Amino acid sequence: MDVLRPPLININGRIYRRNIVEEEHYEEEDDFSYMGPSESEELAEDEACDIDFIEQTEKGYRCAIDVPSVLYKYIIGKKGETRRRLEFDTKTSISIPKQGVEGQIVITGSQKAAVSSAVTRLEVLVESFRRKQPFTHFLSFPLNDSKIKEGFLRFKDEVLQQCSQDHGVEESIFQNPAKLHLTVGTLALLNDTEVRKACEHLQECLSSIRDITEGKPLVLEVTGIEYMNDDPAMVDVLYAKVKVKDRSDKLQMIADRLVEHFVSAGLMAREWDRVKLHGTVMNTLFRKDSTVEDMGGGRQTTNEREAFDARNILKKFASYCFGDFELNTVQLSQRYSTDCTGYYTSAGSISFS
Repeated sequence: MDVLRPPLININGRIYRRNIVEEEHYEEEDDFSYMGPSESEELAEDEACDIDFIEQTEKGYRCAIDVPSVLYKYIIGKKGETRRRLEFDTKTSISIPKQGVEGQIVITGSQKAAVSSAVTRLEVLVESFRRKQPFTHFLSFPLNDSKIKEGFLRFKDEVLQQCSQDHGVEESIFQNPAKLHLTVGTLALLNDTEVRKACEHLQECLSSIRDITEGKPLVLEVTGIEYMNDDPAMVDVLYAKVKVKDRSDKLQMIADRLVEHFVSAGLMAREWDRVKLHGTVMNTLFRKDSTVEDMGGGRQTTNEREAFDARNILKKFASYCFGDFELNTVQLSQRYSTDCTGYYTSAGSISFS
């Protein structure tokens, strides 16, 4: 770990440093046991008592927090050990709904500081495991315009005609034309409440994005191809380059602003200083498995992927024009889904015009 840039966790607007622990505690969820408070979980007593969502009751103090049901098992731990340890360390009682039932986890105790401490430790624990959940949704710019799909299918046919003799080049590694898109960022939304919250945040971005687009669609051109590693003879992903036709930076500005907003809201993790906009056209994750997604997930591991030789493709199609189209929406798309058009099911969207 870089001591000058420790991993941070944003919980309700407060930033906590997360100490690195041995990974084996987390590799098998059934074997995890809470190891007591870390330095990042400890709060000064006066700060701990300043949490105003803790209410006073006849028997002491109480706090209810929303936690997706999929994360209950991590709080309970193997044979209930995690919850018992949390309760023992903080001298509180933690009530958790039945598995699969969405509700609130309720923490009670005789001292406000004890309840506050338990809440903080619980939230750090939840956030740690939340980050290990596979993403469920992603912000996307659809590229499935009819002109772009036609251009993509021509590209696919020509590549297979001219380059199918090259190692690893076959039909199965091409993108589904109905799902051509640019990924802005990924989100792990673990229940309906979190999906609604993400949709609300997307709507909050509407005015600032329309300021960039001046209330008009963006005319984009999809021209040229590029690869994602250092060796063109061993490529896993080939993507189309997308630019605004007037050569402005508007698309990049919109993508970066969206990520900034969702990162600030704690719904997205920042991966890069700037969003790398690319439209995947070939990906070895697709090989013989059309259900695999092209955003980093899938059943195959990196070791199992068979790279392809893209040298001839890059030479012959470096300036290939897929077409121009008007982009007018950004969508909150659901992973592993398909709507009536063949694109990903939309949980929410906003229009540029």
